[in-house]
Amino acid sequence: MLFRDTATHALTAIKAQPVRTGLIILAMSIGIASVSILTGLGESARRYIVNEFEGLGTHLLIILPGRTETIGGHPPIMGETPRDLTLEDAYALSKSRYLAAVAPISIGNAPVSVMDKNLEREANIMGSTHALQQVRHLTVRQGQFLPESTQGRSRQVCVIGHKLQQELFPAQSALGQWIRINDRRFRVIGILAQEGQSIGVGFDEIVIVPVEAAQVLFDTSGLFRILAEAKSKAAIAPAVEQIKSIIKARHEGEEDITVITQDSVVATFDKILTALTYTVSGIAAISLSVAGILVMNVMLVSVSQRTAEIGLLKALGATKQQVIALFLTEAVLLSIAGAGVGLLLGEVSFLGLARIYPEFPFYLPGWATLAALTVSLVTGLVFGILPARKAANLDPISALAKR
Repeated sequence: MLFRDTATHALTAIKAQPVRTGLIILAMSIGIASVSILTGLGESARRYIVNEFEGLGTHLLIILPGRTETIGGHPPIMGETPRDLTLEDAYALSKSRYLAAVAPISIGNAPVSVMDKNLEREANIMGSTHALQQVRHLTVRQGQFLPESTQGRSRQVCVIGHKLQQELFPAQSALGQWIRINDRRFRVIGILAQEGQSIGVGFDEIVIVPVEAAQVLFDTSGLFRILAEAKSKAAIAPAVEQIKSIIKARHEGEEDITVITQDSVVATFDKILTALTYTVSGIAAISLSVAGILVMNVMLVSVSQRTAEIGLLKALGATKQQVIALFLTEAVLLSIAGAGVGLLLGEVSFLGLARIYPEFPFYLPGWATLAALTVSLVTGLVFGILPARKAANLDPISALAKR
């Protein structure tokens, strides 16, 4: 028997049992679709998180009050709080030769209203300096960003987000207008371009004011954190060491800060989400095992129904290897057909999800498609070998006697 004869014979057997064929293809397609969808969702989530952190800025460093470390021994005493970061700390860091920009951050929430209108809403208030625009790569659509100010001076100006501008000033230009935050007035000097969400911060609905003014608004002298940008990738490591050294000298010899680099955060999330992708793909692959068992059961029934046919083939001179190849070809063809339908279902599902959630970057990696096809092929071979061997071991005389 030539390969063409084997393939033709397998296709004829598949067409002869449309219900059986349909059930096997359905089971296999559900398994493949599950693997494709879950793998794609895991990979999409990984890319989304990584892109979000990369979008924070280039060579970003985040300085947090309090030291985070994993050590043995007893936990910290109850009620112990880290020393606050101050504006003086930020100004001291700005003198580092490894840092291109340093932006102190103060965060709060307050009611924002228009002076001459009955419009008021809660909004996030961020206090910072002119350097924030460079560190976070913010784009000003109209006007200008916060002016460069000297230490200890503050101006009553602000920059507002795109959506907030539309809500507070729907029919007029916001530039030059006055808004009230709590009991203080601020003049709008800039409007941000549409930024969307960035790691939980909605820049479209934010008000950015000078950091000194924010500290007065929220009656605090401490900072939420300090953002810094290293001059280059090579400068990140020495910048971290110098930041720790400067703060340690200012905080009475205590290294009581945590410096998080953008690269370390991206690498950590990348590892976690990659492992998660592989895990959910493995769980989904269990459904392929169920489909493989169905293939084996149906093929075993097929062997019992085609006993006489197998006996005739062997009587005409077909070898065991040829009979095994015949049934394995049939199992592989069914598995590949199921894989094709499953991949189509996965693509359709992803297109539907992309329409429902257009802001999320759904992505089905090529390796997932290749892996699904490979697994379906292996499944067909593994679960088809038992029926094939059973058929090959039939005695031709006994098989023909059951005709």
